Amino acid sequence: MFSTQERDTIRQRLLELAAADPAIAGAAVTGSQATGDEDRWSDIDLVFGVDGPPAVSMRHWTDRLYDDFGAAHHWDLPSGSAVYRVFLLPGCLEADIAFVPIADFAPRGPSWRTVFGTPAEPHPAPAPTADHLAGLAWHHALHARISIERNRLWQAEHWIGAVRTQVIALACLRLGHPTSYAKGAHLLPADLTSMLAATLVRTLDDAELHRALRATVDALVAELVRIDPALAARLLPALTDLASPTPLP
Repeated sequence: MFSTQERDTIRQRLLELAAADPAIAGAAVTGSQATGDEDRWSDIDLVFGVDGPPAVSMRHWTDRLYDDFGAAHHWDLPSGSAVYRVFLLPGCLEADIAFVPIADFAPRGPSWRTVFGTPAEPHPAPAPTADHLAGLAWHHALHARISIERNRLWQAEHWIGAVRTQVIALACLRLGHPTSYAKGAHLLPADLTSMLAATLVRTLDDAELHRALRATVDALVAELVRIDPALAARLLPALTDLASPTPLP
């Protein structure tokens, strides 16, 4: 695995190269390093404001990451006008570089530290709503039950885990913790996480999948009651049906 010194040296070198690139009009550090929360396992998160066609800069920088930094692979995560190009470097070091038109070079949250350039006015990403997360949760619970009925056991396990993810997100939203990628899960109270432990699928058989789905639905209903009792009451009949071990007609 990479060392912190290797990570910090590579990040600094990338920023130096960006400052020397006439097509990069702004650069910022994002993620945990920008908020002072960086630890031994944190990766590299950068944003480059591009003056010119972003695709041209992305090709140039991709070649550089492979040729000069030994990248093994990359993939893209589009977000609005930005493209986050995610690189795997030696030592399992991840480097995420967002390429964005300079007009959109702006903070989208608190994890931002400008290195050079003048950022535009902040335009924070909208926070998820409880209604949206609840919708994802019942959708995933429905597909978990259907997968059990179809005897698609691995698919059922996938959807049960997906319901759990939304329960965690709902709890984090209610308590003011980060909601994406379970980043706030470690901050949840023990009484809630102990309930979630029962949602883990232990074996791929019909009875166990029904048990895990029932535990997951119970955790979902409990969280909905806390965050939106009226919505919980409306969803309870359907969720009760989904959690029942009685075969669907």
